[in-house]
Amino acid sequence: MLLLGLGLGVLLAAFVAVYLQLKRLGGRVTQQDSQQLERIQQLKTDVLTYQQGSIRMGEELVALRDQLKRIEDKQMRIEQTDPQSLPYNQAARLVGLGASVEDLTQSCGLSKAEAELVAKLHAARKP
Repeated sequence: MLLLGLGLGVLLAAFVAVYLQLKRLGGRVTQQDSQQLERIQQLKTDVLTYQQGSIRMGEELVALRDQLKRIEDKQMRIEQTDPQSLPYNQAARLVGLGASVEDLTQSCGLSKAEAELVAKLHAARKP
């Protein structure tokens, strides 16, 4: 009978130890779950912030593109209304098409020095 009581005591002690261990593990799991939920919430907030920043950046790019288009249009109008720039614009286009200095002097009415300058300037701009 003493042996049976002792065996039951040992068995009861083992069950208590297992129960305490499970309780500690359950507490850790709950703590980790809580930490994961906090981290997920922080990541959601970060993603939302990045999305809003990307949207603002996109809006700024659209505004810059519109501004650039207006500037290009304005430059084109100025170039078209300035009679002195027409030979140079034509010469620049011809250089882009591969015209020689002689072609520029004949087609655009430029002096040889002007034609050479236009050719050098626009040849340097080619990629």
